[in-house]
Amino acid sequence: MEKKVRFNLAYLLFALLAIVMVRDWWQQSHTIETVPYSTFERYLSEGRIDEVTVSETLMTGRYRSPGKDGRTHVVAPRVDPATADRLSRYGVTYTRGFEETKLHDLMSWIAPMVVFAALWFFIVRRMAGRSDMGGLIGIGKSKVKVYVEKSTGVTFDDVAGVDEAKAELQEVVEFLKDPKQHGRLGARIPKGVLLMGPTGTGKTLLARAVAGEAGVAFFSISGSEFIEMFVGVGAARVRDLFEQARAHAPSIIFIDELDALGKTRGAFSAMGGHDEREQTLNQLLVELDGFDPSVGVVLLAATNRPEILDPALLRAGRFDRQVLVDRPDRNGRLAILKVHVRKIRADPDLDLSQVAAITVGLAGADLANIVNEAALCATRRHGESVTLDDFTQAVERVVAGVEKKHRVMSPNERRIVAYHEMGHALTALGLPGTDAVHKVSIIPRGMGALGYTLQRPSEDRLLLSYKELMNRIAVLLGGRAAEKLVFEQLSTGAADDIARATDIARGMVMRYGMDEDLGCVAYAENPSRFLDISGVEVHRGSEPSPDTSQRIDAAVKGIVEAAFENALTLLQTHRSTLDRCAQALIDKETLDEAEIQQLSGDLRPVP
Repeated sequence: MEKKVRFNLAYLLFALLAIVMVRDWWQQSHTIETVPYSTFERYLSEGRIDEVTVSETLMTGRYRSPGKDGRTHVVAPRVDPATADRLSRYGVTYTRGFEETKLHDLMSWIAPMVVFAALWFFIVRRMAGRSDMGGLIGIGKSKVKVYVEKSTGVTFDDVAGVDEAKAELQEVVEFLKDPKQHGRLGARIPKGVLLMGPTGTGKTLLARAVAGEAGVAFFSISGSEFIEMFVGVGAARVRDLFEQARAHAPSIIFIDELDALGKTRGAFSAMGGHDEREQTLNQLLVELDGFDPSVGVVLLAATNRPEILDPALLRAGRFDRQVLVDRPDRNGRLAILKVHVRKIRADPDLDLSQVAAITVGLAGADLANIVNEAALCATRRHGESVTLDDFTQAVERVVAGVEKKHRVMSPNERRIVAYHEMGHALTALGLPGTDAVHKVSIIPRGMGALGYTLQRPSEDRLLLSYKELMNRIAVLLGGRAAEKLVFEQLSTGAADDIARATDIARGMVMRYGMDEDLGCVAYAENPSRFLDISGVEVHRGSEPSPDTSQRIDAAVKGIVEAAFENALTLLQTHRSTLDRCAQALIDKETLDEAEIQQLSGDLRPVP
């Protein structure tokens, strides 16, 4: 929205005064000639001066005729008190005058004051307009950004993979556009809609799409922008924000990162006082209670930490709707990829469903990054379009890291890594219910990965059985089993695999009740993450006794050892296939799905 130009009368008066002063100075400099007294007396003797005015400090004379430069008067300082007596000798007319100094004295006081006031006003206005300094004049004003229809450049057509959330927000937009039609049965517009979900799932993008679709004033601000070092500023900014929204109703207010403002009051007291934040939250609660649904103002907020929000903020009547914006499923990922692929030159034969299949668990922001990385890969190889191979490289780059071609491994290390990775791959191929192997490589990537095995799930799984979890642990330990089988010793390469396998086994025992001895009991566990967000602790159950802890450790160890023995037995049965595939991997460094299937043709899933 363009800024409005404000008309200020003080600016006009100052400009007029300056124009008058400049005009007087210009006129005097071109009509009056200033000369020494001796020159003035010579002009008198030559008869060039017609009239003389004598003041206390100056003598002003008028020329009989204007000079060549057009000047009509001459001024000289008065030095002789008896000048009037001598003037009569020359037959000129002279008068006694008095210089008026009141205006000069007044301006000598007013002009500096005006200059300093203008400088102060200019500096304060600049400070008030800077967001980093806050300013003392506009410190209570909200730092909201106002968008008008389609000014964000994003619509609901640009949002994919979150159809349920789109439907919720679409209803709000239509309610604002036509309140009579949607309220004909007595329904009222929701006061608030809270978008919650993991990072990168498109919460802010949805809000921008609302701005593009609503056709009403859209006020966007971050929760952290309410809080300042001065107590009471946040509450003042909340009031100012809602006053602006009501003045432009129907309108939408969007508060991003609501958790920065709406943490539970009284929580985290060990970290110090939060009077300013709590006052700001209290004011927000008051404003929400004072909402008049008929005015047409809707509050939209986004957070990825809903568990720390104040319960009073989440009750009905404030945030009437709480919409989960979760990670997309396979169809959702495919829709998101189609949206982002429109911005690049993709190969006509590109099958995006294959890309969606190997990006399980990735959010919309991750998929957008993968599309961009694929375009960069195609650009680096000077390709005409982006192909499936470029997307595969992009997924590997995002998931496993950048190739470390300068990291040279010794022949013995290459052999160990090759057997390790093929141990993972063949265990996955030989066990039922596991994900298909998409690619195996021994090219070092990322911080410490000397090789990787990329699997492609056949479908998104929401439930896993005991056997499927056991098979997943066996696939993770397949690399270590191959090392033990071939080299009869263990290396440090399986550190991450062991940690992940242990986490799955501990979850089976402590969360899912899959141990017959311990029964269907949920025990206290390591802090789990709400919405897959690190640092958010959610404890369940009670602390187990020392005896129960020993039994839990024994059960976890038993599950891991059973899965390891299962993988070891499978690889012993297909030792020749393991050797053949490992040698091919050493020679080529990378094997794709078709090559792995050809090399392991005799390997089939067994019970």
